[in-house]
Amino acid sequence: MNRRPDIETAVRAAAPHALLSTLRTLLADAYGALAVELHLADYGLRVLKRLDGTDGEEEPLSLHNSAEGKAFGSQKPREQQVRQGDAVDHYLPVTVRGERLGILTVRLPAERSVPELVGELTHVADLLGHEILVAERDTDVYQRARRTTRLTLAAEMQWQLLPARACTAAEFAIGAQLEPAYSIHGDNFDWAADADELTLAVTNGMGEGIQASLLTNLAVNALRNARRAGIGLADQAALADQAIYDQHRGASHVSTLLLRFELATGRVGVVDAGSPQLWIQRGRTVRRVELDAQLPLGMFEESHYTVQEFHVEPGDRLLLLSDGVYEAVSPAGEAYGEKAMARAIQSTRLLPAATVPRAMLGELAEYRVTETLDDALVVCLDWFGRQDEDS
Repeated sequence: MNRRPDIETAVRAAAPHALLSTLRTLLADAYGALAVELHLADYGLRVLKRLDGTDGEEEPLSLHNSAEGKAFGSQKPREQQVRQGDAVDHYLPVTVRGERLGILTVRLPAERSVPELVGELTHVADLLGHEILVAERDTDVYQRARRTTRLTLAAEMQWQLLPARACTAAEFAIGAQLEPAYSIHGDNFDWAADADELTLAVTNGMGEGIQASLLTNLAVNALRNARRAGIGLADQAALADQAIYDQHRGASHVSTLLLRFELATGRVGVVDAGSPQLWIQRGRTVRRVELDAQLPLGMFEESHYTVQEFHVEPGDRLLLLSDGVYEAVSPAGEAYGEKAMARAIQSTRLLPAATVPRAMLGELAEYRVTETLDDALVVCLDWFGRQDEDS
């Protein structure tokens, strides 16, 4: 018998901090589950941390060398026979509209591990993901569990400002990541989509620490305010520019790359106001998109911005990169450069958009070798286009 409706009702009614404990009881009663665990991906997308594990007493799980990590990477349910005892562990991705939160592990008696039941548990994992996002408004339990170390105050501010690290729709898929994840300060990304358009922004507030984070917060919220008022792309930039100038009188500025996609046509409007770069991969060709450089936001009073246009085609991949990526240097002092950038983009061409930024930043870290205090941001957008309803 399908118990999903009863489980859904009970989970939605659970206290925000008690989603997992409620689910444990429900799955034990409904399906005879022997154990239920939730592991969440950390901010750096390197490990999975158990939600109710004891800090310092349990090692996080690798995203590469664990059964849970493999299910997280493939985004497909996996199962594994328990070494001792007649039971099977089922690893179920917890994902919301492309945002990969973690893995729900449900241990079932072997006789209960049938495809129909696993299908129901997959829906339960989806439900849990949605409820976690709602619950995070009222509890710190889930955000605290994602941390392998303490966030700096600037990083706390930046992560709270972000929409998500991935998003999927019929027309596109987006993935993004910031590094160093636990001490980021000035770099940020933002997006919003409606029935007709997708707006995507990358911002980089000058400076370091709290000052850079405060500057970026002002810029992002000014852009959102203008966007939500239905204002065009150029005027979004102009209003954000004025807000920053009014506050800092030209002493601080924000580098910004703004894009607006028409979902039906693939037409893209773009305002290049600073240092972030735009790259495109079309088939096996990778190139930087040359844009008309305009003034960063807040540098001068009443700057005017114009929108440049180009088109994307189904199958295109766009990469938005902050200067912490393309200006990175090796221990020998050699700049990362455009050739290395093109190779990195090519090497990740078979990965889904959600995993490309982490992979590229991993390659960048190997090139740099040493730790860096400079922010690095990668946003990947795969464009599918709108399918003809008559086709």
